[in-house]
Amino acid sequence: MIAEAALPVILLLFAVAGGVICLCGVMMTGLADKIADRTGLGEAIVGGVVLGAATSLSGTVVSVTAALDGRASLAFSNSIGGIAAQTAFLALADLIYRRANLEHAAAEVTNIIQGVLLLGLLILPFAALTTPEWTLFAIHPVSLMIVAVYIGGLFVSRTTREAPMWKPVRTRETRTDTPDEEDEKTAQKSNPRLYGEFIGLMVLMGIAGWVIARSGSELTDRLGLSASLVGALMTAVVTSLPELVTTLAAVRRGALQLAVGGIIGGNTFDTLFLSAADTAYRDGSLYHAAEMQDFFWITTAALMTVVLLAGLIVRERQGPAGIGVESLLILGIYGTAVGVQIFAG
Repeated sequence: MIAEAALPVILLLFAVAGGVICLCGVMMTGLADKIADRTGLGEAIVGGVVLGAATSLSGTVVSVTAALDGRASLAFSNSIGGIAAQTAFLALADLIYRRANLEHAAAEVTNIIQGVLLLGLLILPFAALTTPEWTLFAIHPVSLMIVAVYIGGLFVSRTTREAPMWKPVRTRETRTDTPDEEDEKTAQKSNPRLYGEFIGLMVLMGIAGWVIARSGSELTDRLGLSASLVGALMTAVVTSLPELVTTLAAVRRGALQLAVGGIIGGNTFDTLFLSAADTAYRDGSLYHAAEMQDFFWITTAALMTVVLLAGLIVRERQGPAGIGVESLLILGIYGTAVGVQIFAG
């Protein structure tokens, strides 16, 4: 149906699907905060795993759909481009949190562990690229390693939260993760209803992701654009909008660990797009079929993550103009990468 539509209709579908994803993301933030309080898992864990995975669903659908269509570059760049965009969103959130540097106020060892995990996961695609194109049932072994490392990292994160070997220094600006009092309307909702609403929003986001994948593929063909450009700067950014919305909403709610954890956890989850896409890609190894432009975004995402981790560890209290130095660097790295992709890609 989308393939037969006129170009203006395709653009409209792309925009509407993006709007649906944003709306679902806003509604998910409040639900995730309540789930964190009721389960006792904490904002960093729920933000990184539950909210991160849920808001990434539409991006997963885009990568898998593109891979099934044989579009390796679109599938790959959509995954990694989303990681870079979402890290830049965290820097934007730092702009609206005026009390202190966001990375200082949201000090949480779990987020640091998640960031280290993300760097490890970003290295694995390069390991695939620099080794022979070995596959089993058209699946590269690195795809299985990504899943194994991700699951192992979740156990380490949970252990670290329950029995941390060190804790961040408490300051006047530090925001601790404490359960919020529920309003009367939310308190009346049972846990099954709360989970049901969350799952329903995930389904809507998955459908919207499929629409974006199809319309993005059509835009690539009809406008003669680079698949890497469309994946990294169009489908990846649009499907990452829930992370922007949920992060800004969480910061305004004062759920700072949820905001930071949602971004870092969502980024680690996004690396699983590669495993899913490689499984769906039937022409061999996705990593060897992708273009160098796609791996450029892995380098970008890794550099931005290193800066973010440095900010979480150094914990600058207040940067210039109310934004941390690491946030300025993150935005600078991302802006430079966008310029390189557009003008030199």
